[in-house]
Amino acid sequence: MEEAVVLYPSPAIGHLISMVELGKLLLSHRPSLSIHVLITSQAYNAGSTTSYIASVSAACPSIAFHHLPATSLPPDFSTTSPHHETLALELLRLNNPNVHSALTSISKNHVVHALVIDFFCASALSVAHELSIPCYYYFTSAASVLTVFLYFPTLHKLYTKSYKDLNAVLHVPGTPPLPSSDIAKPVQDRDDRAYELFLESATNMATSAGIIINTFEKLEPRAVQAIKDGKCVPDGPTPPLYCVGPLITRGEGKREGGRNGMSDCLTWLDSQPKGSIVFLCFGSLGVFSVEQLMEIATGLEKSGQRFLWVVRSPPQDTDRKTATSAMPDPDLGSLLPEGFLEQTGKRGLVMKTWAPQVAVLNHSSVGGFVTHCGWNSVLEAVCAGVPMVAWPLYAEQRQNKGLMVEEIKIALPVNESESGLVSSEEVEKRVRELMESEEGEIMRERVKSLKEEAKAALSPGGSSSVELRNLVESWKR
Repeated sequence: MEEAVVLYPSPAIGHLISMVELGKLLLSHRPSLSIHVLITSQAYNAGSTTSYIASVSAACPSIAFHHLPATSLPPDFSTTSPHHETLALELLRLNNPNVHSALTSISKNHVVHALVIDFFCASALSVAHELSIPCYYYFTSAASVLTVFLYFPTLHKLYTKSYKDLNAVLHVPGTPPLPSSDIAKPVQDRDDRAYELFLESATNMATSAGIIINTFEKLEPRAVQAIKDGKCVPDGPTPPLYCVGPLITRGEGKREGGRNGMSDCLTWLDSQPKGSIVFLCFGSLGVFSVEQLMEIATGLEKSGQRFLWVVRSPPQDTDRKTATSAMPDPDLGSLLPEGFLEQTGKRGLVMKTWAPQVAVLNHSSVGGFVTHCGWNSVLEAVCAGVPMVAWPLYAEQRQNKGLMVEEIKIALPVNESESGLVSSEEVEKRVRELMESEEGEIMRERVKSLKEEAKAALSPGGSSSVELRNLVESWKR
């Protein structure tokens, strides 16, 4: 019978892409494998996956996508939790019967070596145990965030207050000191359903067959060592850790086709001086209020820097930092200061909604990146050798910011006002600093060095290649 590995990502596009890249990596090491990806319903609009799945299916016939039957939360479902992550976790929990059915079906014609689950899909661990299939977590964020996740049950016992009320600095093995306010919003409140679900996921992680993570040892040596030494699970065994990254999609670099003026954007970059462009892009879900867009525009104009900026329509709720429903293309004329596009037209380009991020970061004219600190984006910048300004918006991004600024030293921090607004003066200051200051130049050299380390990690005999081989060998045993 054919050998198979089943991948079960969270349905959000960023998580799906990272999981598929893991599948491609496994195939490059063991071409005889077949990879099966379970696709489930989204609890909210987290970005369309249809065209991406179609392109992967066409390019990689050994990766099969299984669209599970649609699930939805029951009509009488209600929760006091304000977080979209709660809805995602609850819906994925309801999906367990479909996961069981898919695994049973795949097992009829395949030897299933492993079920690899996103940490959002932790409820499926029980299904894998029931079917005696080894279950691995795939952690799509940093090892520094994983240390906090593994240590979460210990923190739960140490503190009785919610993090939102704690006003303390948390000391987690292998991680920079973490202000309690930087813990991800869904777990800020102990009485929130999201807190309960994430705590359950973190506790169950210690019972998995292993943790696969999208990072490489030279990027986060302290966090990786703390996990491998068992310091993050002080009262029990830590599963084996496999650092197999950086896994990033490389398929966006083609100039033909493309959407939303992709080739125009790259052609425009061709006409710009080497290393002169600041690229501002905030992930597949990041959004800003009209007021914040105005501040960014003013700051960019005053900075005098050349820029490429991806602008999305603002949310109806001005406090939201994520787009959880389909958004129309932005009307730039009404969202940006009067005359901004004309006055900056010779040195700036504004793209609506989307840009080919990997291709842009790897363009020779790009010298800096203002990012929301999503881990895929951080790894893409590291692999392109581009230093960053860290502007976290949601999820674990504040923790990533601390790592990028304090530990790895490849980013400058953005400072917010008490209301959460970043002023035009702050935007101007950080963009200039990134592109013109000695500190910016030191970061640029450091991230270029890490770019080479990333290549080395993935090359034959490199740390990530060795860990991947160890993972695949563990299935034989």
